[in-house]
Amino acid sequence: MEKRGQAKRLETLGMRILNASRTELTLAMRYLASPLHALGYVMDLTTPSVGTDASFIRFNPHYLRLLYIEQPATLNRTYLHMLLHCLYGHMFAAPRFEDAALWDLCADIAVEAVIDSMDAAPVLRVTSDYRTSVYETLGREVRVLTAERLYRHLAGRERDYEEEERRMREFHADDHVFWSRLADDNDQPRDEKEQTPLPQHMLHGQMRLLKDAWEKEAARVKSETDLLSKEASKETGHLAWTLRVTGERRTDFRTYLRRFAVVREDAHPDPDQFDMGLYNYGLSLYGNLPLIEELEVREAKKTDELVIAIDTSASCARELVQTFLNETARILGQQESFFHRVDVRIIECDDRVQEEIAIRDVRDIRHYTERFTMKGGFGTDFRPVFSHVHALREKGELSHLRGLLYFTDGYGIYPKKAPPYDVAFVFDRDRDNNEREVPAWAMKLYI
Repeated sequence: MEKRGQAKRLETLGMRILNASRTELTLAMRYLASPLHALGYVMDLTTPSVGTDASFIRFNPHYLRLLYIEQPATLNRTYLHMLLHCLYGHMFAAPRFEDAALWDLCADIAVEAVIDSMDAAPVLRVTSDYRTSVYETLGREVRVLTAERLYRHLAGRERDYEEEERRMREFHADDHVFWSRLADDNDQPRDEKEQTPLPQHMLHGQMRLLKDAWEKEAARVKSETDLLSKEASKETGHLAWTLRVTGERRTDFRTYLRRFAVVREDAHPDPDQFDMGLYNYGLSLYGNLPLIEELEVREAKKTDELVIAIDTSASCARELVQTFLNETARILGQQESFFHRVDVRIIECDDRVQEEIAIRDVRDIRHYTERFTMKGGFGTDFRPVFSHVHALREKGELSHLRGLLYFTDGYGIYPKKAPPYDVAFVFDRDRDNNEREVPAWAMKLYI
């Protein structure tokens, strides 16, 4: 009975500390009021500190007590740190990344960078020279410090484990062990009242519901921060921008190529239109004369006319263009998706059309990508490409054109009027792009 009473007092103490921190954050950041009240509190002595599973803040009361007494400002930052993990969905994305330790580090850097950018009293502190250096170094390569971009950047280069260890000590603020428990089918979340494992079918449903709920909270926060005055928005720092980048659903251009398909005859047998029974009956009746011949053609849905425009202005790095071309050549070379004989026009343009290459055989696209050199290097104007395509269509060429893919960083002059075919501007998902200026009639795709 005595131990149970002591445990209850410790739990009450921890909850009171977290409530005090939440109140202080809510008063200073009213745009976070809803998500701040979305997390419940549960005492959990399996953690030496504090963490969240997107449903509850799970805390060790002894840790909270020391933090509240010795570093109350750090307590506020830790609370906000956990909340941002939920808003960005870091625990839901974690299973997609092979290196769990690197993902944890990238998630921590991402949320700490946002907190350090905020000018709100409860979390305000002088940013150390080391942190500033990390933000500047990574920012030059990644531009927007989201966990996903940081992970792809750091995982794709030679690892400096000593530096990673230092960054872990600097940016670590909460226990991520609850993330793995949330995703682990063998260690299911437990009902908080009964402390019994949830059924397997409820686990997946619960995770989906949690993810959807936090996506709605993130959208609400973004909407509310967008309405703030210019002066008030300084307090939010990079929060709204990073939420916009993280939450935007980005369609992969490989998937979208399916929309550039037309129906026409393809010279292959169509087994669905062939009746083997009648065929064999004719042979048995007449010897060598089948009643029904096998159909020689069938309708197929493939792409035969496409325009690929390449931004060769000074702001578009050659290696990015080369990556786009290599991937495009690989996809177009898949004959199950495209006709062997095609009419693909590759147009290189900065502020004027520099070159047009006509591809008649999909195999020739790979040869073009291997010999590609950037022509131009001046400003960006997208309109000349559309004028050039219009002139081709006036001459009777590209009469079946269904789509135009334009690889760019988005910094240029867009046409005002929609053309009579699909248009998609393709961006590198890891770079700083001017996506907001894309006209409403065009798609935004990512590679």
